[in-house]
Amino acid sequence: MNHILQNLSYVTNIEALEQIAGTPSKLVENKVISSLDHHCLDFISKTPFIVLSTSNASGACDSSPRGDEPGFIHVIDEQHFLIPERPGNRRMDSLKNLIENDRIGILFIIPGLKETLRINGSAMITNDPKLLKECEHVGKEPKLGILVKVEECYMHCGKALIRSQLWEPDTWLEKENLPKAHVILADHAKTLNMTKDEVACSLEETYTKRLY
Repeated sequence: MNHILQNLSYVTNIEALEQIAGTPSKLVENKVISSLDHHCLDFISKTPFIVLSTSNASGACDSSPRGDEPGFIHVIDEQHFLIPERPGNRRMDSLKNLIENDRIGILFIIPGLKETLRINGSAMITNDPKLLKECEHVGKEPKLGILVKVEECYMHCGKALIRSQLWEPDTWLEKENLPKAHVILADHAKTLNMTKDEVACSLEETYTKRLY
């Protein structure tokens, strides 16, 4: 073990945690609702990007992005909505997790807005044609969808996005200084003996030909 990690103190109960970090305000305690009201519906309709949180039967966790044009999430009623499963890398981590454990948490993000919407509940995978038809885009229907049953909805304050300056272009790295996905993938999957250029071509083909 790294010597820095030895002999550390840990917070192991809620009482100690609250003594250090404090307790929520009355506003925070009372902000959770159990269904989609008109505010949530408006937020969802304007959301192009979400992050799914799932875990498998043993508790191993995963966070996975989903994105499309605003309105890509199909709301069925105040308790249910459908997330289309567009073509990905076929690892299907989120879907496999949901087969083992139906619990799901979702973070809804709108570019330029500091606050986010969080929805927690349960979910199942569907291949029902009449539902998937509602998520057709550029003439293509998804083969699968994630049907979410809502249990909790609440706004999350904007402190994290303010501190990160996520929506401030002046703080963004220059393009040449960004991490290079094709270089990282080539190193991580070096047993395949693919060059960086080959990986870059593979990514470009995926991005241009297999979005839907």
